[in-house]
Amino acid sequence: MKIVLIQSDLCWEDSLKNRNNFESKINQIDLQADLIVLPEMFSTGFTMNALVMAEAMNGDTVLWMKSMAKQKRCALTGSVIIKENNQFYNRMLFVFPSGEIQYYDKRHLFSLAGEDQTYTSGKEKVIVDYLGWKICLQVCYDLRFPVFVRNVESYDLILYVANWPKVRTNAWDILLKARAVENLSYVVGVNRIGLDAHNYEHIGHSQVVDFLGNYVLEPQETEGVFVVELDRDIMLETRKKLDFLSDKDVFEVNI
Repeated sequence: MKIVLIQSDLCWEDSLKNRNNFESKINQIDLQADLIVLPEMFSTGFTMNALVMAEAMNGDTVLWMKSMAKQKRCALTGSVIIKENNQFYNRMLFVFPSGEIQYYDKRHLFSLAGEDQTYTSGKEKVIVDYLGWKICLQVCYDLRFPVFVRNVESYDLILYVANWPKVRTNAWDILLKARAVENLSYVVGVNRIGLDAHNYEHIGHSQVVDFLGNYVLEPQETEGVFVVELDRDIMLETRKKLDFLSDKDVFEVNI
């Protein structure tokens, strides 16, 4: 699978500028990608101003994602602020080339920033089936909670989209590798760069880690469009040889 990671600064609470920025970057991709990954809240930045910035599932950003996916004949994912049934969600949308959408609502809300006071927590773990791959959708703070993401579904890839600040970059790097190794899964992490409205600095470190904890793409600190190609067959062969997942604990997660 050819995956494109787009690491960029974000314009605070300016959906149109952010969409235009990402569209320009997407149009620069000179190969046929299978999947394009954007950061968390890519259209607004990590804002708690959901009352003003939230969109419906037929809003401009969702329609833009569907249009881009159809035009580029590839899947597109990233998280957006969505209002539904008078509640706000930090929703990771996975848009198929057909325009069909599956989504995951962020389970672990970042209480340190008051996210839990603004948004509603998701209740379901979501595994997407795409091009023969089983893909687990996760958002930023979810990275710190290994039980919820434990690989009991034999998924092949975890996607993390984030607004993860520079001050905790070491944790980001360590935890992405840990999630890959413990789940014998590829992990893709896409973060933003730049200062947000609260002067929190972000240096990206978007990266791709394989099922043994090796870098497919080392952490990146500059704005850019990065392409990787992942091989599911090699991963499955490694799982067959090592078979660590067969010894995993059996448990239930109460949500």
